[in-house]
Amino acid sequence: MSPGAHFIGSWLVASVTTDNPRDRRLITLAGILPDLDGLGMVVDVAKSLISGQETTFHYYQKFHHLWLHGWPGALIVALLLAGFARHRRRVAIWCLVTFHLHLLCDLLGSRGPSPSDLWPICYGEPLFRHPVWFWKGQWRLDGWQNACIFLVIFALALWVTVKRGYSFIEVVSQRADSIFVGVLRKWCERFRSHS
Repeated sequence: MSPGAHFIGSWLVASVTTDNPRDRRLITLAGILPDLDGLGMVVDVAKSLISGQETTFHYYQKFHHLWLHGWPGALIVALLLAGFARHRRRVAIWCLVTFHLHLLCDLLGSRGPSPSDLWPICYGEPLFRHPVWFWKGQWRLDGWQNACIFLVIFALALWVTVKRGYSFIEVVSQRADSIFVGVLRKWCERFRSHS
């Protein structure tokens, strides 16, 4: 799934399992940090720009879904983030949940353009080669299924924002979040008054 879907989905989990912005931020980060192993793409593009050759995405394909898409990465991320939490045990558990939710979503919907372009989850990497999970029915990353899921979780996130008074934007900036929440609540009030 897209990084945006991972981000908002993880924030939704965090919003119903924690009671403070710091812990929500940490749990949300655990759901998007697995994609750090895709930063090889930056190296690939930089290498291409410097050399003038066509971009091959060698490092991206070699390391994405390997370094941080297994249980070793899950443990490292959960323990590291829990160290910054107010409620460490709770955050560690929910970091593991959002991390694994990321893996499940990738297993379901991260296929490339062709039906044979599957993205497996190498759950033991980088320590062990096995188990490796894949699903032959994996839908395309840009498929309608992912788009529908994103729209549903985005709408749900907006509903949670209006009800609770904070949004996924708080992960980046609490000031921007308060402005966003204020605007969203005003729109909802106007909509209700015109109904």
